[in-house]
Amino acid sequence: MSEAEVLFDVRDALGLITLNRPRAINALNHSMSLAITEKLREWATDPTIGTVAIVGAGERGLCAGGDIVAIHRDAKAINDGGPDAPAPLDTAAAAFWRDEYLLNDLIGSYPKPYVAVMDGIVMGGGVGVSAHGSHRVVTERSQIGMPETGIGFVPDVGGTYLLSHTPGELGTHVALTTARMGAGDAIVAGFADTFVASAEIPALLDALRTTPADEAIARFASAAPESELAAHRDWIDTCYVGETVEQIVEALRAADSPEATKAAEDLLSKSPIALKATLRALRNARELSLAGALNVEFRITVAALSTHDLAEGIRAQVIDKDRTPHWSPATLAEVADAQVDAYFAPLGEHELGLPA
Repeated sequence: MSEAEVLFDVRDALGLITLNRPRAINALNHSMSLAITEKLREWATDPTIGTVAIVGAGERGLCAGGDIVAIHRDAKAINDGGPDAPAPLDTAAAAFWRDEYLLNDLIGSYPKPYVAVMDGIVMGGGVGVSAHGSHRVVTERSQIGMPETGIGFVPDVGGTYLLSHTPGELGTHVALTTARMGAGDAIVAGFADTFVASAEIPALLDALRTTPADEAIARFASAAPESELAAHRDWIDTCYVGETVEQIVEALRAADSPEATKAAEDLLSKSPIALKATLRALRNARELSLAGALNVEFRITVAALSTHDLAEGIRAQVIDKDRTPHWSPATLAEVADAQVDAYFAPLGEHELGLPA
């Protein structure tokens, strides 16, 4: 890892983590995850550190997600087959996910205030290093989401836990359509806690050096913008209550709402098998802790490496950028239950193994 990819700075009683890949919107890679985990464990027992905060370098956002180009290489190698094709559990992607999810769990149970400044773009893996923290700050620039079904994947980094515990069916809508949340939406959905204007972030970080997190954040907090998602709770809660994706699509199409009609169109552009696996994961995660959800997500992500849709989705969105993925199966009706079951297959001695 280049030393500059993640920076650690002690400022009086504040331990500051800066994701420092601004040209990649601070996308998270394996070595960064390991470095953050090591530093968090060190700071957890350091009596001089009262608060930890995480920010992103540059103007575009905290973190755009994980390094999916590297994941594409492993998924493509598996899908292409041949004598040198790796087993999913032997890939660099699986090793990255294992350590990333351990980091997510560490953040969720961190013994000191963990202040996540969710300014700008916060997607996928960026949610994992922020939304499990004790103090989650959003700004007028925040754009938060879980875009996984659009690349043939399933929300991970504890995303199924967060999405399944939103009020009503907001999380189901966000997960299946990949809708982005602004600051007000993120607070209503339980992904964030407090609104602070972006211009006040430097002053907030300065205050955290000597002031307890609750007091410092309260000093700079202001009223959050209205939540657009909350304004649509009626049709969202009605339409997404179904136990199958097909039922949800039917309800969206039948709703007397142009927003619901658009949601159906957005949903149907995503990977059919990823949609079905995502819905099952969300429903299951309602009864799980964060650690339990991460355990299941590790099974899902390892299984996804062997699917056509993960390699194809990343190709279409990130590699070739033609934005025209060719999903297989191509329709919801063609997805067999056994194909969805495969995402949840136990891994035996290779389970993530967090105490749930």
